[in-house]
Amino acid sequence: MTQRDFHNPAAIRAFIEQALNEDIGDGDITTKSSFNNDISGVAHCFVKEKCTIAGVALAIQICNYLDPQLDVNFSCKDGDVIEDVPVCIGVMSGKLSSILQIERLLLNAMQRMSGIATLTKQYVQLAQAAGIDIYDTRKTTPNFRLPEKWAVVIGGGVNHRFGLDDQILIKDNHIMAAGDIQSVLDNCLSFCNQQNLSIPVIVEVKNEQEFLTALKHSIVNRILIDNHTPDVLEKYVKYRNTIAPTKKLEISGGINLDNIKPYLIQGINCISVGALTHHAISVDISLKIV
Repeated sequence: MTQRDFHNPAAIRAFIEQALNEDIGDGDITTKSSFNNDISGVAHCFVKEKCTIAGVALAIQICNYLDPQLDVNFSCKDGDVIEDVPVCIGVMSGKLSSILQIERLLLNAMQRMSGIATLTKQYVQLAQAAGIDIYDTRKTTPNFRLPEKWAVVIGGGVNHRFGLDDQILIKDNHIMAAGDIQSVLDNCLSFCNQQNLSIPVIVEVKNEQEFLTALKHSIVNRILIDNHTPDVLEKYVKYRNTIAPTKKLEISGGINLDNIKPYLIQGINCISVGALTHHAISVDISLKIV
């Protein structure tokens, strides 16, 4: 399995390298043509909206990658709540040409990550009293999954699988392709045994029959219950507690900040929310040379 998440320095470096190449290409011709690129100066990073800040550690690494001579200091850390706005949270000094080249990537990352962290924290604060974790999904921006999932963790959430190679998550289309849920789980067990593979196995169910089949199958670690009403979920929790008390239960499907409370059911382990990454609104953050 390729480790490509934010715990891996090589993955972070690869992300920064690709993102800067996308933005700078053959060179920043505006900066090159505008002033003497050897001059130095200072820039301030301002947050203009209340938020849970995220992307600080990544911003520092972006600066260090492009120009290790830049002096970068932030007065906050990832996960801090910023309330008294507008406020300067960071000061960068060094070659102005370097600061201008990293400006857009740094701001794009911090704005997007802070929006995701802020939204995630709202879900987490509602769910934590019931002992339920908030999980993200693979519904992320292509080539931006690393910072988006990083932001979820900063906001107090939990990362679901990072990609197709780190968990087995059997969904409705896999079940349809295999014929039925019993067949797909038997196939999965056979594959894991043949490959000597020890990896979490999650299966999505659409009705009570599929739920009971998954509950009784040895290969399943967690059952994903999608688009079910709270009263049905309460019944499923009772089944789990009686038949297979060690199996975890995950729920998903249209659960949002407005309707989450009835789903905070004792015995549910986690709620996966695609909206953490595909509905988060970026925070207004700017960078100004002073």
